[in-house]
Amino acid sequence: MIKVTIYNEGRHDKHDHIKAIYPDGMHGAIKEALEASGDIQATTITLDEVLEGKFTDDLLNDTDVLFWWGHMAHGEVPDELVDRVQKRVLEGMGLVVLHSGHFSKIFKRLMGTGCNLKWRETGDKERIWITAPHHPIAAGLPDGFMLPHEETYGEHFDIPDPDETVFISWFSGGEVFRSGCTFHRGNGKIFYFRPGHETFPTFYDENVKKVLVNGAHWAATDRGMFQFYGHYASPETGKLRENE
Repeated sequence: MIKVTIYNEGRHDKHDHIKAIYPDGMHGAIKEALEASGDIQATTITLDEVLEGKFTDDLLNDTDVLFWWGHMAHGEVPDELVDRVQKRVLEGMGLVVLHSGHFSKIFKRLMGTGCNLKWRETGDKERIWITAPHHPIAAGLPDGFMLPHEETYGEHFDIPDPDETVFISWFSGGEVFRSGCTFHRGNGKIFYFRPGHETFPTFYDENVKKVLVNGAHWAATDRGMFQFYGHYASPETGKLRENE
């Protein structure tokens, strides 16, 4: 069983027009999509709960993959949480960053760039093309699929060169965007997936739900041994000396 924690900022979800689309919040829709796979157990947490101290070390340490959706309150995420999440990613926890999470503190820190882009919110059609059909995140998907309305993102996307670009999006306004990118940081795997604007029912789309499940499976796979660093006692043990 893969243990997933879904962080959703939860601020947009309080507005009536968003509640009409996601009555249980976007995190509720993502949780439902993941748990339908039968081998994922999902827990949700919102920014308000984070600020109440509910994102504990026990929860984070018990997380195989962390999903992250944020938009209007990136700055309110405590730096100490970003430190803890970064540590867990380097140790081997998977991270799936969704839509406007590209501007989150944790994604920008792990990328080491501004993670900026062009955008406009006009409900354009988005066509998502698979550019790495061999990749596990693309398993079971068609060559491409369409979302009738989404927020438009456009290149240039200010990120490091991805390890692999699994998806590229084209929008009816003509923009293109690297919409599915993978990275490795330390022992951890990171997947950025572009769709998921709060005013559209994107997380109910069957192909999007398949991507979310595939992303969780890929990010949670075994990552090998954990490397010790620093002054070690001997080549035989490879472990740090006591008190160091």
